[in-house]
Amino acid sequence: MKRFVVFEGIDGSGKSTVSKRVYQEIKKLGLEVTLTQEPFNENVKACIEDFLSRDADPISIAMLFIADRVEHSKIIKSWMEQGRIVVCDRYEDSTYAYQGAQLEGRKKNPVKFLKDLTPKDIIHPDRVFILDIDPDTAISRLKGERAFRSFENREFLLRVRKNYLLLAKDERYRIIDATRDIEEIVGICLKDILGEER
Repeated sequence: MKRFVVFEGIDGSGKSTVSKRVYQEIKKLGLEVTLTQEPFNENVKACIEDFLSRDADPISIAMLFIADRVEHSKIIKSWMEQGRIVVCDRYEDSTYAYQGAQLEGRKKNPVKFLKDLTPKDIIHPDRVFILDIDPDTAISRLKGERAFRSFENREFLLRVRKNYLLLAKDERYRIIDATRDIEEIVGICLKDILGEER
């Protein structure tokens, strides 16, 4: 069984926790599964972190993410060819949602602009789970987890959330209330991914 599934959402939505739990549950079933994330390459990740800390131009940041994704996509394709389920914490929609929010006011249609920058031959997910949460709740979660980043403010996260919800109009997306119990969310995702196989 091969499937490529992605977990998206604003910071504090729980996507990393849920993606790890879903991966663990699929692995327990004896299925071939790989957990991955973006940024994928550690060197690119360090460069992105540096750019973010210096408030670099959002287009520069987007280009780094896209370059990383082109290489990541090749590896995901190879995993898929092996018949694996690939579970990914963030993928292309993070760039459209986050850098799209940063480019508001600079570009007429920031999400379209970013999609046009993305090579058309990258692999696209079979399913994208958007863990939807109010920014105030997300921020309160983040404050308890780690150091706060400058872009993790309510107004910005509202714009990011809006972009995610606009992207979710395609049938491959599924919006899940991220305030639900973690086990309930994991169960919903597993049923969706595995269907009758569970």
